[in-house]
Amino acid sequence: MSSSPFTHPSRRPSPHHSLRPQLVPPPRSRYSALALWHLLSLDAPTVATLWTIFIARCSHLHLPWTEPAAMFLAVWMIYAADRLLDARLLDPRRLNAHPLDQMSDVHPLDAHHSVPDLEARHRFHHRYRTAFVTVLLLGSVALAALLHHLDPRSLHLYTLLATLLAAWMLFIHAHPPASGDARRLPKEIAVGLFFPAAVFIPTIARTAPTPATIHVLGWLANWIRPTLLPSAVLFACICALNCLCLYAWEHPTRRTEDSGPQSLVSPYEPNAARPQAHWTTRWATARLTYLALFILAASTIASVSRALPIALPALACSLSTAGLFALNLYRRRLSPINLRAIADLVLLTPLLFLPFLR
Repeated sequence: MSSSPFTHPSRRPSPHHSLRPQLVPPPRSRYSALALWHLLSLDAPTVATLWTIFIARCSHLHLPWTEPAAMFLAVWMIYAADRLLDARLLDPRRLNAHPLDQMSDVHPLDAHHSVPDLEARHRFHHRYRTAFVTVLLLGSVALAALLHHLDPRSLHLYTLLATLLAAWMLFIHAHPPASGDARRLPKEIAVGLFFPAAVFIPTIARTAPTPATIHVLGWLANWIRPTLLPSAVLFACICALNCLCLYAWEHPTRRTEDSGPQSLVSPYEPNAARPQAHWTTRWATARLTYLALFILAASTIASVSRALPIALPALACSLSTAGLFALNLYRRRLSPINLRAIADLVLLTPLLFLPFLR
């Protein structure tokens, strides 16, 4: 038998042998609980349901379980359907890739990952689209059953809101622009309008407007309560700020002279094929630091109010804004998928106050 490195361990392997590729399969990424919370589209429904209960408790209202359950199902279905529809427009080769294959937890955000690496939610929904469609169908049946138990006033307001939301989603998905997002309505404005409106509807439906409010606002008194307006505006601001931060992190650009040091976006090599965002999104992402500081100051000032429906939601908004601001500072240490999930996690600040509200 001829000698070989295997029969003689003392023999040094040849250079050619050392260059042979190791036939060891690469370790496969595992889903963490935080990643699954995001990939399964459970983040937005959790935020919406928690804030719905929180706003009602601040107004000394206790919602029946059907109201938060319907909220959770409806928001989940909207986000899951939106991601399934968005997945149609992506490159099929990227969609067929495993959602976490290129997203190890040790890879920082600023390690020159491409933008598609930040869209694991679309690949995940495409990969398990049959399961998502099945759950969507079952969820629609469950939601229809829950709607019969909702307050009639809430159901009426939700119907009006759902009509507007359906029209907006139809505009977005039925006629996608061929060369990017510049002609689309900015998502940040849509989320800042629809999300808080849905959260505040159960409380608005259970509080009657005062005669003075009806006299001043007219038909708008059906939607607006002066005691809830500051909280609604602040919550809308942090929802929009959350979307702006996510867009800035997922679409980083090279800093220009006019963007100045106020931009939260880190230097990146620009992608020539990257679509251009709406001008309002570009303007806001270049001034994220100033916007965050303004929201933080406004919510902190409002939190000293003696009115509970204003003070506690404002304090929760202040903590969430501070969380987004801190998250931006440490974004380079987080993987893209965890960064996006934690951006929604910092919106769960009402959990700090709910145990003390009766």
